Amino acid sequence: MDEKRALVVTNDFFTPVVDDPYDYGAIAAANSLSDVYAMGGTPLLALNIAAFPGNLPLEITREIIRGGAEKAKEAGVVIAGGHSVVDQEPKFGLVVIGMVEIETLLTKGGARAGDHLFLSKPLGFGVTTTALKRGMTNPEDLAEVTGWMKRLNRGAGQLAVDCGLKSATDITGFGLLGHASEIALASGVGLDFDFSQIPFIDACHKFAQAYTFPGGAYNNKLYFEKHVTFDPALSDNEQMLLYDPQTSGGLLLCVPTDRVDDFQEKAKERDIPIWEIGVVSSIPGLRLYKAF
Repeated sequence: MDEKRALVVTNDFFTPVVDDPYDYGAIAAANSLSDVYAMGGTPLLALNIAAFPGNLPLEITREIIRGGAEKAKEAGVVIAGGHSVVDQEPKFGLVVIGMVEIETLLTKGGARAGDHLFLSKPLGFGVTTTALKRGMTNPEDLAEVTGWMKRLNRGAGQLAVDCGLKSATDITGFGLLGHASEIALASGVGLDFDFSQIPFIDACHKFAQAYTFPGGAYNNKLYFEKHVTFDPALSDNEQMLLYDPQTSGGLLLCVPTDRVDDFQEKAKERDIPIWEIGVVSSIPGLRLYKAF
């Protein structure tokens, strides 16, 4: 826009990951807004992207749109319209336009050796929502995963800006290891992870044992495994959880050593969940340890 400000423009949409139409709309909106937060920006304006079957009851369509609209309102975003088409399978999401201060822009290329790695949401969404589609979840499982997916990344993104961070990304379809690989390659660094410190939702472990991983997890493994070295102590199930695609996942944040204390203190003051899960290394590649 000028020497100090830039626009951030993104779009995302997907088929339902939960059965409740309102929750589906809210999750889709939170997911679409996440890319702006991951760059340290503030979302301002959104457009609906909708594809609904012609025979879908109007009550369901309304709830999907309402879920998205109320989540956008929570984020301070105006939905100014959008576009819809008829399709055999429901699809919904947003085009989002935001503003970012160039000086505080977060990128995948800003990580430096010695940075501490923090995650703002647990993992395990993909394997759990796939179990839901197979009728394997109970109400507690569903409530846990839905609550996290509906949570905005606004607080974590603002925390990153306020603490002067330079590198972040959101964890979505490529899973933790896929998006971490993008940071490593863009920044010319490596990443070392402590598996024992990585957070997972409670429900996902039993579904990992049942191997209800979505197809995207296997695609992620095939594409990104050349960058990854696993501790032999990690089981196949544990490894696959790190390739698991996330819908509306958290932010992966690279925090310089001299800002860690301030970062953790501000997160506690603002009640923003964060977990320290590893460090940035000067040695290329990703390494997963059972525990440091």
